[in-house]
Amino acid sequence: MVGLHRPSTPPGMPPPSARRRSSKLSFGTVCSSNINRSMEAHVRLQNAGMRVESYGTGTQVRLPGKSAMEPRIFKFGTPYADMYKSLSETPEDVAFFMHNGVLQLCKRGASVKVAPKRWQDTPTIDVQNHDVVIAFEERIYDAVIDDLQCREPTEEFKAIHVICLDTKDNPHEAQLQGTVALELCWLLEQTEDLDSEAPELVEEFQEQQMTHTQIKVLHQICYL
Repeated sequence: MVGLHRPSTPPGMPPPSARRRSSKLSFGTVCSSNINRSMEAHVRLQNAGMRVESYGTGTQVRLPGKSAMEPRIFKFGTPYADMYKSLSETPEDVAFFMHNGVLQLCKRGASVKVAPKRWQDTPTIDVQNHDVVIAFEERIYDAVIDDLQCREPTEEFKAIHVICLDTKDNPHEAQLQGTVALELCWLLEQTEDLDSEAPELVEEFQEQQMTHTQIKVLHQICYL
């Protein structure tokens, strides 16, 4: 059987017609540890050509350990590659963390960016770049809103739409709701006036989703 050769890429920049238009909106995706739910959505949106960054709101990155009383804990900013290395020091570790999916999450994270970011530690100038922030749990939604309301307002005083898509913290649910997040963000991307259209759009989106899944969708506009 003859092997397939990867086609070579022509030198130089692609023509303008070949370039994918970047999204007009900037999206943030947020979960607790920036490794499962927010990262799943990050990948989905990024692959769709949207401008996106992901975050966590926890005090530390907490990963499932060999028992509920022994989670594996890392500081935010620890490279995903270092987490992978720490979790695969022995063959037994590799077998366990491959089985529970954590090594796959670390590997995916490393393919997207260097390390998990903590929302509360992100400079205001970077937070303000986002037009829409998707939180994947109600307590995380509350934490994002609390943080935005505690920050010093900027001269621009820009609207940031914070939306909650309540999602259980496991890879299967993250995949399902990653698709839902992409659908919602795509609708928001198509608006002519996000600030005036988003409230009704989000309400209609929840009504549509409730016909086949009991997902809780919350929406609040914050200003920064």
